[in-house]
Amino acid sequence: MARRSDWDRLAATALSVRRGAYAPYSRFKVGAALMTEDGVVVPGCNVENASFGLCICAERNAMTTAVALGQQRFTTMAIATGASPPAPPCGMCLQFMAEFCVDLELLLVNDKGERRTTRLSRLLKRPFRWKGVQ
Repeated sequence: MARRSDWDRLAATALSVRRGAYAPYSRFKVGAALMTEDGVVVPGCNVENASFGLCICAERNAMTTAVALGQQRFTTMAIATGASPPAPPCGMCLQFMAEFCVDLELLLVNDKGERRTTRLSRLLKRPFRWKGVQ
């Protein structure tokens, strides 16, 4: 379980990076802050595209950046939205996150100060897993 100071740092990072999100179509800006097993915090924000299938969510942005940095073991992610209550990740992001950490701790926050904690395993009960890959 993440420490309170880790939650606070992740929430602050996710809220901060949310401001830089590129969301001209949905107007739904999202920020994410992913903590690696060794304590590195990797930010990500959503980036939309006129061809909607090319949009990338904040959660996947943070994870792909972490992988590019050589990180593949994660413990916690904060996700910041403007929704009340704070919004959980979409189904695509849940499955994407499960590739690396089926029981990732999640902190859902918004700019009103609301917070909810949950786990990936509670939001995605039966992730798709390829046989032979751990």
